Amino acid sequence: IQIDETTLLPLNTITQGIVYEDHYKKIEKITAEFVGFKKEYFVSDFGEKSAVLVFRDNYVLLTRQYRLLINKLSYEVPGGKVDNGENPEDTAIRECFEETGVRCSNLKPLITYDPDLEYTRNHTHVFYTHDTENAHPQFSGKHKWLPFNDCLNMIKQGIITDSLSIITILAYKVKSRKI
Repeated sequence: IQIDETTLLPLNTITQGIVYEDHYKKIEKITAEFVGFKKEYFVSDFGEKSAVLVFRDNYVLLTRQYRLLINKLSYEVPGGKVDNGENPEDTAIRECFEETGVRCSNLKPLITYDPDLEYTRNHTHVFYTHDTENAHPQFSGKHKWLPFNDCLNMIKQGIITDSLSIITILAYKVKSRKI
């Protein structure tokens, strides 16, 4: 009889400790003991993440950042790691300003999710807002304001490939249908 591990809870989970750590992440080795077998996991812990979808006159604010794995600039919603002692909303505001120079306020919750349930700890909070200071739809080297429908088309065309940005833009589209 083959045991289907995906339908069983482990009898026990045991941490083997941190096997790697730097400023951005920790990797922990964890052993899960099931009936008749054990499974080892190497869990990357990036901490909590927060992001914001910023609107101005139906334009969306996207950052432009170099990404190693695609070896080009990526269009992304502003976001980053929640620092110790910081709440997710403050993180989204800070990251937006750091990445684009745009100050936003009056954030509303959009979606909270975990990008992976087995090998990555990176609980993610996403907000949206229509409130910005001195932000005009224009282009700069760090960011670009794009019409919302253009963002949807960029997802379809494979131009926006960042999972956080895709989830954020599509979650807003779903939410806006209910408003």
